[in-house]
Amino acid sequence: MEAPAQRLTTQDSLRVLVVDDTRLYRRLLSDILSAMDGVQVVGTADNGQAALDKIAQLRPDLLTLDVEMPTMDGLETLRQLHGTMSQMAVVMVSAHTVHGAKTTMQALELGAFDFITKPEASALGDNVAHLRNQLRPLITAWRTKKYLRALVTGTGAPSRPVGPRGETLVPDQSVRRKPASHYGASVDIVALGVSTGGPQALAQVIPKLPTDLGVPIVIVQHMPPMFTAALAASLNGKSALKVVEGRHGQSLEASTVYIAPGGKQMKVARPAAAAPLSLFITDDPPENYCRPSVDYLFRSVAQVYAERALGIIMTGMGADGVLGLRLMKRQGARVIAQDEASCVVFGMPMEAIKAGVVDAIVPLEQLASAISKHVSGR
Repeated sequence: MEAPAQRLTTQDSLRVLVVDDTRLYRRLLSDILSAMDGVQVVGTADNGQAALDKIAQLRPDLLTLDVEMPTMDGLETLRQLHGTMSQMAVVMVSAHTVHGAKTTMQALELGAFDFITKPEASALGDNVAHLRNQLRPLITAWRTKKYLRALVTGTGAPSRPVGPRGETLVPDQSVRRKPASHYGASVDIVALGVSTGGPQALAQVIPKLPTDLGVPIVIVQHMPPMFTAALAASLNGKSALKVVEGRHGQSLEASTVYIAPGGKQMKVARPAAAAPLSLFITDDPPENYCRPSVDYLFRSVAQVYAERALGIIMTGMGADGVLGLRLMKRQGARVIAQDEASCVVFGMPMEAIKAGVVDAIVPLEQLASAISKHVSGR
């Protein structure tokens, strides 16, 4: 019998429609995507209205969508596509500007799968590499999601979480933990890691948390500079809690959410023995190809808060966060993972479940309630 991994590589090509008002970007994106195994560019369009007309005819699996276009821009195109994006991924193509970041946050909250940024190098080869390196993991993630969806079609969701090849996830029982008595400890911080699908997921969690939550929340969302500031501003406008992009030396305050700045690492520590706990923003190297990195933040939380921490791992590609969660769990922290059905990409939560460091698997719509209950001790 052929292995699932082999079936994945030989399945029908991923059909892509490229939408951009600039001929150069339509050509660049089409060439890059066409060169990828298992990808077929089925058409292009120079504005959102033309794209909508072609979607019905071409039935793409994935759409690359420019944010700023004449006739119909990316945001209005997404609004018109409302209700259809569970079967078709939309990847926004954004300018690396403050305005582009703000508009991209709106697009992600409207249901876009993820985004890439337009390159700014002077050499064409560098620009091509920049686009390719951003697109490749997104293509892989959506192909995997499409495969898993087909795997369970007509049979219902698997009774236990499954991995990218359809395998049942069996927790690693070797993780050493502190005794279960740690559940009597109070939660003094919530540490959250998230990646692909994060902005829309966070928009369903953070605004539901109460004003008097009583503890700080520190978040790593994989994003480049400027985009994390736009995310913080967007969430702050929706939430009872104060949401800010973290700054170096900032003291941690209760009922405040701190998002790690894009392109930097963020950790918690005391600047001096008697000083309040603060944020340290550094230029330390990427971990898991990520800066900010979830592991980097979670390690510091494990060292400082031990059993008084609550770790949350949410939708995203890869395994960033698992090593940090292992340390948190060994110190007695509690850990919650977002469930597979509500994840845009079940990568980071899946790896944490496989590692045996998760205490509960919770749907997205119940995460805010679960956080509040752990913090309040009820």
